[in-house]
Amino acid sequence: MTKQNSSRVSRRSLLQSMAASVSVPFVAKPITAWAEEKIAGTGEVIVCSYGGSFTERVRQYVFEPYTKVTGIRVVDVTADLAEPQIKAMSAAKRVDWDVAFATMRGYPELREIGAFLPIDYSLWDEEALKGVPESARHKDAVLAFQSANMLVYDKRAFPTGGPKSWADFWNVKEFPGPRGLDATLGYAPILYALIADGVAHKDVWPLTDAKIDRAFKKLDKIKPHITKWWTAGGEPMQLLINREYALTSSFDGRALAALRQGAPIRMVWDGAVVGDNYWTVLKGGPNSANAQKFIAFVNRADIAAGFTQGSGYPGPNTNQLKYLPADLAPLISINPDNSAKTIRIDSDWVAGKRSDGKSNWNYLQDRWLAWRAQ
Repeated sequence: MTKQNSSRVSRRSLLQSMAASVSVPFVAKPITAWAEEKIAGTGEVIVCSYGGSFTERVRQYVFEPYTKVTGIRVVDVTADLAEPQIKAMSAAKRVDWDVAFATMRGYPELREIGAFLPIDYSLWDEEALKGVPESARHKDAVLAFQSANMLVYDKRAFPTGGPKSWADFWNVKEFPGPRGLDATLGYAPILYALIADGVAHKDVWPLTDAKIDRAFKKLDKIKPHITKWWTAGGEPMQLLINREYALTSSFDGRALAALRQGAPIRMVWDGAVVGDNYWTVLKGGPNSANAQKFIAFVNRADIAAGFTQGSGYPGPNTNQLKYLPADLAPLISINPDNSAKTIRIDSDWVAGKRSDGKSNWNYLQDRWLAWRAQ
């Protein structure tokens, strides 16, 4: 869900669409001894979010409960992509925000320039520390939510059983029908192709040049069967519903929204590609102590469940599953049955530099766009 060129749906509109579709109410648990001892305070905390219905829902499920429990007011500011502003504020040594999201692409560079404070994990309660895996708890960032690119199909097109993997997506004989793939975001189809070609999930990373070449050879085989390359996040679901697709790649949030609204689709978690977005506390922010308390609060299991319901995208705390509605918990990426089948993006590889100085991400994207243009 990182922001791409102007032809694709913006991060904000994607998140807003999903947030607006999730309407299950959530009420924060009463003030606890932990809250009174660890995170009560005064004043405010300035949190950068995406605006629109996304922030409205997160305000309802997270910001307002935080103020009620702690006495600290949340002031929200908005940005579709926070990294440029964070970089500029850090360089000017005039930081106006306390908390902001960072994408998997933007985080490494900002970490290198020292834009973030270490996270104070001593404020966290035991349920949060046990529920949020160590891999999601970095020194200066915490996984905020994750989004997945995945296979989704129209159940009407396959009444006796649909595709279960990317190998099935490539199997046009047994699973016939119009297909779709993302036109603009190259890394996901490249990974799909490797999986379809028999590369085990654990062996996908790092993406060597040999693996990338292998992926494009596999993509050559499916290219003639892609009836439409979608460029906006809402397209795949609409085309499935209209029966212009039988199967396609899609963002999990879009698929979940459509499914909960009654669309005749099925989400396939095997081989779903999962990317991360982080909570960060900005170095030099005006209310750093309150920011640390906010990070501790939002990662509580019950509040994490509220964030998932409000935003439509799950935070990493698996203990939230017991607080989520029974019909929602099986449909999100952190459900153990689903997460075991996914492939996480290697953010270190993505940010790595090649010998010519180009990032691996940009190299992959350049090759993808050149292949698409052939």
